[in-house]
Amino acid sequence: MSEQYPSPVDKEREQSARDITTFVYLIQAISLLTAVPFFVAVIINYVKRNDVRGTLAESHFRWQIRTFWYWLLWLVIGTVTWVILIGMVILFVNQIWVIYRVVRGWLALADNRPAYS
Repeated sequence: MSEQYPSPVDKEREQSARDITTFVYLIQAISLLTAVPFFVAVIINYVKRNDVRGTLAESHFRWQIRTFWYWLLWLVIGTVTWVILIGMVILFVNQIWVIYRVVRGWLALADNRPAYS
């Protein structure tokens, strides 16, 4: 039996997808200080989504996009409920959750594992 080895083009495509994914995780980490980069990160995810299809990074893109949308949902809910003080708790938990998602995803990428087990 002959073993199939990835072609240099496949390796380059995989590496490019990993680089973009790492960059998006970095932007998401920076967004913990200010929300604006989070929007930039999700735009990159949507623009580059077809480029990473079929690579390990595809699951990470899905992970990153879902992280953004859930973060935004809970940000809005937390902001609206700020007046009744529950919003502070929601915003705090949302921030911790985003930290968890960025760290867990980035570590999975570093270990060559998909974002979803």
